[in-house]
Amino acid sequence: MIEISESAIERIKDMLAEQEIPDMFLRLAVKPGGCSGFSYSMGLDDEESEADVFMDIKGVKVVVEKEDLRYLNGLEIDFQESGMSGGFTIHNPNATATCGCGQSFRMRDEEGKPELCD
Repeated sequence: MIEISESAIERIKDMLAEQEIPDMFLRLAVKPGGCSGFSYSMGLDDEESEADVFMDIKGVKVVVEKEDLRYLNGLEIDFQESGMSGGFTIHNPNATATCGCGQSFRMRDEEGKPELCD
């Protein structure tokens, strides 16, 4: 399960409303890379594949590739405003280490060993 705060949902809904493409949704993904091994990818998309899993989170369609679910299960997304800036924050309870910026992470595999990206 993925949790998205009310402030993040409102910001995502605003971003979706600004698009002129029908049927846009939020896509979450994990990519190899970043200083800790894996990095998060979060963006708007309108293309689906058979490898995708769909969720409705507070009225927002969220799509994740099946292979990425093990990295994102329990993920918490928030949006925080800070003065003239703001941004999304991600908390992943599955991560064993994260980088200083919070955009990349490392996990343990099923045997408890640190998992490395390919």
